[in-house]
Amino acid sequence: MNLLKKYDISIFGLEDQEYTFEFEGGKVFFDAFNNDITGIFKAIILLNKTSTMIQMKFDIEANLKLICDRSLEEFEENIHSKERYFFKFGEKDQKDYSDEMEIIALGTQTINIAQHIYDFIALAVPLKRLHPSLRDENDSEEDTLVYTSGGDDEIEEKEESIDPRWAALMKLKN
Repeated sequence: MNLLKKYDISIFGLEDQEYTFEFEGGKVFFDAFNNDITGIFKAIILLNKTSTMIQMKFDIEANLKLICDRSLEEFEENIHSKERYFFKFGEKDQKDYSDEMEIIALGTQTINIAQHIYDFIALAVPLKRLHPSLRDENDSEEDTLVYTSGGDDEIEEKEESIDPRWAALMKLKN
């Protein structure tokens, strides 16, 4: 975790106002999380401190190297993520309070935001990682196949036997 020490924000002694922090990272940052995501990023964090909580707005730009799910080629993907996160002051630390908030002890000196930055980048990565050259193609056959048990006559019969209530709704749609 010493590699991620530069992502600490010292909150002890901060007055109740807004602050801006900038962080950058690359291979060392992503290697600390033992995942298949690599690349570089720049994060701008807008920290708004009040007497009861800290609100952070993350604006992250990343250039990631990903592996295509279809061709297994490496490609670069630009990611832009805007997220927010809250730290509420309480009796003791409670990290699993909610998805957008954690409770920190009132005397906490620093907050390490490396995990939050990584999580927001990982959430912005598309589930289906396609090389840009494959995105322009029409949908693949496996994505557009529709199974029908009967022939074209059966489809026409289904269209003709539409309930009149649904037909009225279809007119509203058009």
